[in-house]
Amino acid sequence: MGSSPRIGSPVPDFTLPGGVLAGESFERRDYALADARGRALVLAFYPGDNTSVCTKQLCSYSSGMETFEKLDAEVWGISPQGVDSHESFARAQGLRMPLLADPGRETARAFGVAAPGIGVRRAVFLIDGEGVLRWKHVALLGATFQSLDTLADRLSGINNK
Repeated sequence: MGSSPRIGSPVPDFTLPGGVLAGESFERRDYALADARGRALVLAFYPGDNTSVCTKQLCSYSSGMETFEKLDAEVWGISPQGVDSHESFARAQGLRMPLLADPGRETARAFGVAAPGIGVRRAVFLIDGEGVLRWKHVALLGATFQSLDTLADRLSGINNK
């Protein structure tokens, strides 16, 4: 596992394929960190589509999208599965945030969350509108996740600076 970006430092740039459920369609495109400039970004790394804890986590964030929008923040989920798997997962769960595919785990390695065996550690990075890391949580075991309320509280602190 590589080292994770430090709080107060710019995060590594990346571009990953992904998609987002928009009504009945799943809109696919490439997502680049630069696309999120000007807004806060919640990067939620998760081990796998359609797994118990990941499903609970992403459903929680998806149902709280209005909270994130009020805080002028976007939420992107990142895991090693491909975009086809993400589409199936998003449709099955009604997920409303973009899901990005990192099958080679290059982005996970750049953020220090690639892990042997499980592929990717459950982690959340809060990045400000300038691309600077403001808060992070990297799980050791990954059986729990950071709640919507915790993230909203941390985001309101970022956006009030």
